[in-house]
Amino acid sequence: MTGQVYLARPSMEFYEAYMSFYNEWKQSKEPIVPWIVEKEPTDFAAYLRYLQEEESGENLQPGWVTNSTYWLVNEQSQIAGAVNIRHDLTERLLNTGGHIGYGVVPSQRRKGYATAILEQSLQITRELGLNRVLVACDAGNIGSEKTIVKNGGVFESEFIEEDGNVVKRFWIEL
Repeated sequence: MTGQVYLARPSMEFYEAYMSFYNEWKQSKEPIVPWIVEKEPTDFAAYLRYLQEEESGENLQPGWVTNSTYWLVNEQSQIAGAVNIRHDLTERLLNTGGHIGYGVVPSQRRKGYATAILEQSLQITRELGLNRVLVACDAGNIGSEKTIVKNGGVFESEFIEEDGNVVKRFWIEL
């Protein structure tokens, strides 16, 4: 990774960059992580309002927690990745989701962006007042596991989801 990359709050300023990011991921047919990127952004202003409501805790779906979304902007002002930071944990998030869910669009992988997303997300979680965070990844996702460990993740346990998928759980002390 060269140059400066940063986490940005979603805004209209990034409309074209976000649509390019979103469309690439949809066309790749790969699972989209974090979950918030799957949400249809055609009405971009409505999408941004939804993200603001999620962060403020307004109109949350039953059983959901307040969460913040940021986009990783790379050196070319493209959105290379996204992160969703959960301010609290439900039982489901404690088992499989964690506090931080992040992903990098396929064309931007293996450039150090996942490490940058997680590193910068940890600073945000500190600002939220958390002193340790849970980060999880699928057992077969070696790249994500290495990123979590590189950022201080200590393996705690595995959780087997109903569909048989194995999730590895890591705690990071802040």
